[in-house]
Amino acid sequence: GNARRSRRSSAAASSPAGRNRRERGKKAGGCRGGEQALPAGTFDLGAQSERWAAFQERHRLSCEEAARLLLDAYEHRGLVKHTGGCHCGAIRFEVWASADLHVFNCNCSICTKKQNRHFIVPASRFKLLKGADNLTTYTFNTHRAQHTFCKTCGVQSFYTPRSNPDGYAPHCLDDGTVHSIVTEDINGKEWEKAVKEHKTIRDMSKP
Repeated sequence: GNARRSRRSSAAASSPAGRNRRERGKKAGGCRGGEQALPAGTFDLGAQSERWAAFQERHRLSCEEAARLLLDAYEHRGLVKHTGGCHCGAIRFEVWASADLHVFNCNCSICTKKQNRHFIVPASRFKLLKGADNLTTYTFNTHRAQHTFCKTCGVQSFYTPRSNPDGYAPHCLDDGTVHSIVTEDINGKEWEKAVKEHKTIRDMSKP
């Protein structure tokens, strides 16, 4: 009984598979594929070491990639990753937001011209994936809003709104991740009054 289980455990531990699991556990604080290990004590996974190493190996992830997955899952709980961009594809971005979007329909002069309906997120939830060198910016009036658009196709897929200079206002999303949209009209023709009276718009760009 106990002796047989003990012998089997010892045999398993001394087998190549057992040695490999132990080695993966030891390296879990570092990286796969020859990447340099992190300094001792920086990334101590304790009892989760073997599980972490197996996860990296199974999905062929570097330490950075695995850590990013973990951080995204923790920091963006309840959110989904939307992607989007301009018409020609030169500009691409990703943004973490609810699947149920609260979209603003502004009637200010420029939003009316562009038919721009957008939602607002903190800067930390927005990432420009490509096309920084293909963006140009238009400003007017107070010059606080940064109306960024593609130099090639002219589409504004996102911009930095005057109401939330610490965030972004995505506009052009790919299909497949939006569950529902609630649209709120906002009187941009009387921008100062509308923003002052709005109870939540300033907070939408807060982390």
